[in-house]
Amino acid sequence: MLDLIIPTISQGLLWSLLALGVYLTFRVLDIADMTVEGSFPLGAAVGAGLLIDGANPFTAVFAAGIAGMLAGVITGILHTKLKIPALLAGILTMLALYSINLHIMGKANLSLLRVDTIFSLFDGYGLTMANAILIVGLLSALLFTLLMYWFFGTEIGAAIRATGYNQQMIRANGVNTDATIILGLLLSNGLVGVSGALVGQSNGFADVGMGVGTIVIGLASVIIGEVLFGTRSFKNCLISVVLGSVVY
Repeated sequence: MLDLIIPTISQGLLWSLLALGVYLTFRVLDIADMTVEGSFPLGAAVGAGLLIDGANPFTAVFAAGIAGMLAGVITGILHTKLKIPALLAGILTMLALYSINLHIMGKANLSLLRVDTIFSLFDGYGLTMANAILIVGLLSALLFTLLMYWFFGTEIGAAIRATGYNQQMIRANGVNTDATIILGLLLSNGLVGVSGALVGQSNGFADVGMGVGTIVIGLASVIIGEVLFGTRSFKNCLISVVLGSVVY
C-alpha cells in the first residue's frame, strides 16, 4: 500500500506548485491564464537542457523559474499594453512557446537518464527515488506556500489581490493595475516553470507535449482543494490548493 501512497503524494506535491500558480491567476487575479500549458514544458525544457550541459540541479530549477516568469511577463504585456483579452493573450503565448521549447531542446524529447538531477543528491543517504521525490516535493510545497503567504501580506501583494477583487477601486487609490497584473502573471508562471522542472526531473525526461492538459490539472486541484478543505482565509486557501493537488 505504501508503494502506491508515497509516489502519489510525491507527485501531488510537485504538481502543487503548478496548482499554486493557477490559483494565483484564477482566484487572486480573476484571470483564466492559458500560458501555463506553455510555461510548464518551458520549465522542463530549460531545466533538462541545463542538466544535460552539466549545470547544478538547483541552478537548472532556478533558471526554469526565471524562464516561466518571462513567459508570464509576455502574456501580461499582451493583455495590459496591447489590450488583448487575457484568455487570448495566454493562448498566443502558449502557442509561441511550443516553437521556443522545441528550439531550446533541439528535438521533441530530452532524456535525463544517467544525468544527475536534484533527486540524485539523496543517493548517498540510502533513500529510494520515491522517498527523495517526497522530500523535495514536501520542502518545495512548504517553501513556496510560506513565501506566497508572506508576500501577499505585504503592500505589493495586497495590491495584487485587490486588483483581482476590484480593478476600478484599486486604480482609484493610485495603484497601477497594469503593473500588478503583469507581476501576478510573472509570479504565477514562475511557479509553473519550477513545477515543470521538478516534474521533468522526477519523470526522467522533458517533452514538448507535456504541457497539454496542465491547466485542467491546476484548476481541478484548486477546486477540489477549496471544496474539501475550505476557503476561510488566504492561508487556508493556499493549504487547500496544495492538499487538493495531492488528492487529485
